[in-house]
Amino acid sequence: MTVKDVTIAELVDTLPAGVVVTDPDLLEKYRRDRAADPLAGQPLAAVRAESTEHVQIAVRWAARHRVAVVPREAGTGLSGGSTAVTGGIVLSTERMRAIRVDPLTRMAVVQPDLLNAEVKAAAAVHGLWYPPDPSSFEICSIGGNIATNAGGLCCVKYGVTTDYVLGLEVVLADGRTVRLGGQRLKDVAGLSLTKLFVGSEGTLGIVTEATLRLIPAQPPSSTLVATFPTT
Repeated sequence: MTVKDVTIAELVDTLPAGVVVTDPDLLEKYRRDRAADPLAGQPLAAVRAESTEHVQIAVRWAARHRVAVVPREAGTGLSGGSTAVTGGIVLSTERMRAIRVDPLTRMAVVQPDLLNAEVKAAAAVHGLWYPPDPSSFEICSIGGNIATNAGGLCCVKYGVTTDYVLGLEVVLADGRTVRLGGQRLKDVAGLSLTKLFVGSEGTLGIVTEATLRLIPAQPPSSTLVATFPTT
């Protein structure tokens, strides 16, 4: 066995069966996002984390062996943000999809791979609404939205993703987990580290949970057509 094989075997043995993917054919889907980068690298493995602990284990392993980590959410990005690096690993949160809505405080605690549309649907059950609406809201994930500070047409009136993220659970590059912000609208103690992580594209850490602000649902919409004789 090569040094590489021994190193990967250590990661495989540390995590539950099926979490680490090393088969080249299966790895193909983790090499690139919808940007379809033709220069995408060949990763050593893809880690399909199922919990914050799994993310920590993978990141600590990568730090110990100086292996690059590329975080991946739904893979719908058009900027190549989750393009794999040769010799690195892809850390996918595709299996982290839990959500808990608290209608009294108008908040939702969400794992990163729940889709934007699914958050909207879960909020709607309680007469609430999650406004950020990127054009790919039906297929993009909350984790990806946070990584890119996604907006959408509603941002003109309601703001972008950062305006609705109250708190984050993040795994840092050394495997430590930190909690930023929390379940409160007024948070003025110290630096706004939560906003620092929103839009950081996975370069500062990997989001494993987010606390999102919800607002009351909007009234039914109507379409108005108007014509004018001149500009």
